[in-house]
Amino acid sequence: MNNNQYRPTGFGILPVVVKNILIINGLFFLATMGIESAFQIDITQYFGLHYFQSEHFRPYQFVTYMFMHGGFGHIFFNMFAVWMFGNVLENVWGPKRFLIYYLITGVGAALIQTLVAYIDITPIQNAAEAYINSPNPAAFAGFVRDHFESIYPQLQSFITEYNLHPKDIGMINQSNAYINDLINLKVNVPTVGASGAVFGILLAFGMMFPNSLIYVYFAIPVKAKWFVIFYGAMELYSGFANNPNDNVAHFAHLGGMLFGFFLIIYWNKKIKGKYF
Repeated sequence: MNNNQYRPTGFGILPVVVKNILIINGLFFLATMGIESAFQIDITQYFGLHYFQSEHFRPYQFVTYMFMHGGFGHIFFNMFAVWMFGNVLENVWGPKRFLIYYLITGVGAALIQTLVAYIDITPIQNAAEAYINSPNPAAFAGFVRDHFESIYPQLQSFITEYNLHPKDIGMINQSNAYINDLINLKVNVPTVGASGAVFGILLAFGMMFPNSLIYVYFAIPVKAKWFVIFYGAMELYSGFANNPNDNVAHFAHLGGMLFGFFLIIYWNKKIKGKYF
């Protein structure tokens, strides 16, 4: 493993791919805010990654989603990491290799996110179908409580009324409409951000320069290998914790790291010792 220590160069001296990644992400971010403000058009609907069953899904979103961000803090920290760690990797690998790595880890993150969404959504769709085939108040309440716990209190009054009129066609139709709305809510949530590719970059830096120091909060020195392991473990824990109030795509981050790991291993076998 390469134990050399690298320090990022200034913003004025940037390799070509990192520079263009920063520019493109900045332009997309400004366009998102400007177009939404001026024309009330949500371009996230077009360029954010949607689940493949969503009416808004387009195949190109597997690439475009990584240039979209949900806020200033989101884009700032992602682009800071691209500058800090991507700068080093591109200078070592060259622009072509770095661009391939960035895109593959970003697309890989999107594929993992889609797989996790499929695992999450399919049982909900199956439960919805079972309810629609045999509707009753208890089944409806169980469906909402089991799969949309945070929304359950909002439907409590309807559930109470449904219990009083379990055979009422209007109540049954309304319950079906609620279920369709909840499924659409789940299916149409877009994923945005360069975080999957950023986590891929972070993994590559940790593999190539494991003993380089990363200063957490600009004050606490941590070796890159431990920093990467800690972040990976935190993402894995957070992903399985499945906090309903957490809107971070943790498995996409892990997907970027996973694809990055196997890509580096593949490259390293082709050119022995070249990549870590």
